Amino acid sequence: MPRAAELLRAAAKQVDAAKMLWPALAQAELALGNRGAAEAAIDQQLQLAFRDVGALLLKGYLREQGGDDRAASSFYRTALSQGAVSGIPGSLATLAQQAEAFLQTADLRFADHLLAQVEGKVSPRMAEAIDLLTGQRQIDLQRPSVFYFPGLPQRRFFEVEEFPWLQPMLELLPAMQAELAAVQADEGSESFVPYVTGSTDRPVPNNPLYQDPRWGAHYFWKDGAEVAAAAARCPATMAALAIAPMPRIPGRAPTALWSRLKPGTHIAPHHGMLNTRLICHVPIRTAPDCTLRVGSETRTWETGKPLIFDDSMEHEARNAGGEERVVLLFEVWRPEIAEEDRAAIARIFQAIDSYGSGEGL
Repeated sequence: MPRAAELLRAAAKQVDAAKMLWPALAQAELALGNRGAAEAAIDQQLQLAFRDVGALLLKGYLREQGGDDRAASSFYRTALSQGAVSGIPGSLATLAQQAEAFLQTADLRFADHLLAQVEGKVSPRMAEAIDLLTGQRQIDLQRPSVFYFPGLPQRRFFEVEEFPWLQPMLELLPAMQAELAAVQADEGSESFVPYVTGSTDRPVPNNPLYQDPRWGAHYFWKDGAEVAAAAARCPATMAALAIAPMPRIPGRAPTALWSRLKPGTHIAPHHGMLNTRLICHVPIRTAPDCTLRVGSETRTWETGKPLIFDDSMEHEARNAGGEERVVLLFEVWRPEIAEEDRAAIARIFQAIDSYGSGEGL
C-alpha cells in the first residue's frame, strides 16, 4: 500500500485531473491512516462527479471518522438517495450498510441533543415536529382513493376527549359486550360474514382477504340501511350508534358493524375512499398483540378506549396474538366540515351512484 500511494501521488502531479483515479488515491491514503490526504483526494473526485455514489459514501465515512456527524449524515443521505436511482455496486454494499446504520444512530443522537436544548416538557405536536426534523417520523398525508376534500388537518389519530358524545356510548359498553357474547353463542360461525366481498357486476377486489372470514363483519347498518335482524338482537348497540354523528347518505351511509380480526390476520396497508370522515373503533372484545398503524403511528385496542382515525392515510391492522379482536366500527363526519359542505358531499355521492347505473335496461 505505501508503494501504491507513492505511485498514485506521483500520477496526480502528472495526469490531467479529469483522468486521475482519485478514489484509488483516497483509498490508499486512508489505508495508511492519512485521513486528510484521503479526503482531499475524494474532494477532487466529487468536483468531477458530484453524483458518484462511491465518492459520496467515502466522503461520509471520512466525515464520520472526523467526528462531524452533520456532514457525515448529509453525504451518506445523498449517497443512498443517489444509489436508489442509479444503483449501488456490490463492492460498496458494506459501506452502504454502514451508512444506513450510522444514520439511524446519528438521528437518535441529534434528537436527544435537540430535546436537551428545549427547556421543560414539550407538547405532543412539538415532539412530533422534532421527530420529523430528525427523521424518526415521515410526513403522513391523506391520500383517499376516490374523493379528496382540501384543507383538512393532516392528523392520524384523534383523541377521545375531542368527542363528548363518546362518553354516553361507552356507558353502554357492558351491555354491548353482553350482546356480542349472546349473538356468538346463538349463531356461532354464522354471526359474521367476510368483510371483503365482491359484486357480480364489478371486478373481484384485489385484496388478500377477499371472501376470507378471518376478517369478519356483523352489520347493524349497511350502505345506509338498517339491518333489521341485527338491530332487533342488539338494542344497546343500536342505542350507542344512535348517539354518534354518522353520515346519512342514501345508498351509502351509515355503515356500522362489529369488525372481527381473528388470530394471525393481517389487513394489508391501504387507503380509505374519502377524507371527509373519521373511522371509530369502540373495542368490544380486546386481545393481546393487536395493533393498528395509521401513517407512522401505531396504537393498540384497550377496553374502554375508542380509537378514532383518518383512514384516508395509509393504515393497516394486525392480530399477532392468539385471541380474536372485535370492535364496533362506524364512521362519523370530520368535525371541521360545515353542514352545507356535508350536504353537498352527500349529493355528490348520490350523483355518483346514479350515473350510468343502467336502471331500466
